[in-house]
Amino acid sequence: MAGPPTILHADLDAFYASVEQLLDPSLRGLPIAVGGGIVLAASYEAKRFGVASGMPASCARQLCPTLRFVGGHFAEYQRLADLVMAVLDDFTPLVQRISIDEAFLDVTGSVHLFGDGGTIADRIRTRVRAEIGLPISVGVATTKHLAKVASQVAKPDGLVVVEPGTEAEFLAPLPVHLLWGVGPVTEAKLASRGIATIGQLAGSEEGWLRSLLGQAVGTKMSHLASNRDHRSVKPGGRASSVGAQSGFGRTLATAELLRAVLGHLADRVGGRLRVAGRGGRTVTVRVRLAKLGTSSRSITRSRTLDQPVAATRTLADVAETLVLGALADHPDWPEVSLLAISVSNLVAVSGIQLELETTDRASSDPTRPGSATGSARWAVDHSVDAVRAKFGRAAVGYAGVTLSEYGSVPDEFRELAER
Repeated sequence: MAGPPTILHADLDAFYASVEQLLDPSLRGLPIAVGGGIVLAASYEAKRFGVASGMPASCARQLCPTLRFVGGHFAEYQRLADLVMAVLDDFTPLVQRISIDEAFLDVTGSVHLFGDGGTIADRIRTRVRAEIGLPISVGVATTKHLAKVASQVAKPDGLVVVEPGTEAEFLAPLPVHLLWGVGPVTEAKLASRGIATIGQLAGSEEGWLRSLLGQAVGTKMSHLASNRDHRSVKPGGRASSVGAQSGFGRTLATAELLRAVLGHLADRVGGRLRVAGRGGRTVTVRVRLAKLGTSSRSITRSRTLDQPVAATRTLADVAETLVLGALADHPDWPEVSLLAISVSNLVAVSGIQLELETTDRASSDPTRPGSATGSARWAVDHSVDAVRAKFGRAAVGYAGVTLSEYGSVPDEFRELAER
């Protein structure tokens, strides 16, 4: 009888900052941040002072007066991350890259060649350090979820192996925020009911958790706390969603700000969907809200459309409606520090089928790609795509975005971060 699977989660430590310290040895051991007006990434030396991604530079400097800001070497991030992934590929073909700097590996079929999971993880860490010069943490377990938790416990630059049969013992004392998908809101709800550890969560009745957190989240949390995760490592494949985000210092959520930033994000997402020949039915936004004297909180809203869309203006319109709804539900939080758009439920889209005009409302509905408005937007977007393909991205764009005074994080960083 075959034993349990051996799953690894490999995660490069403070990746962007670590690359900067690799490229410039004089930065090693110093608190540094990648970015300018905001912190795009922070070294572990900076994190010890409380510096975190998405934080305004002014706040970061207050926490760490010796903090040094450096610009990003985006091409190097991609190059070095790809070299790390090539190392992982040497141990198994079952590598699922989930971002630029982390991946799952199923090494169940490789243990007879390279040793058990802990031995393979140690060899990976040694090679990445020796050949590329970067620190990497690895978790080893029987499920993807548990391997990811183990890699978080292993940070920085460590290795944690959860032996089969010890899963419940390992998880029990850990804080609930280490579970995949537990954010500040969910953590606060659980804390209000006296649940602070994964063991306490695992001991809670699933039906009670569903009533507290909602059907989907409650079920998911109950399963993960008990290490019930049947997902397999899926190498390659196409992305299940396409997204973009922009972080900035705390700013009043004006109509101009929302329109400009969401327009820029929709332009990025729509363009990537069209290049891939895909469209999506579900549009999701994430808003990080803020107010004076308090910590921030994140709100997520989504809408599923009848038909898949990839039009920039349509994505921006849907996103703006969702964000305005989120702001209206939280009137005491007037500022925003991050906006994000993602599109899921993706399908192949090679063209559009024009619709017969039946009513004025139907013909002008932009969420229907074949309507008069939807087809006009499709034509404009593809013209823009064609010009950009020939003359570069800066050659043409939507005026409300291109001429806006509001900046955002560099596009190169965003594309890497969303991989």
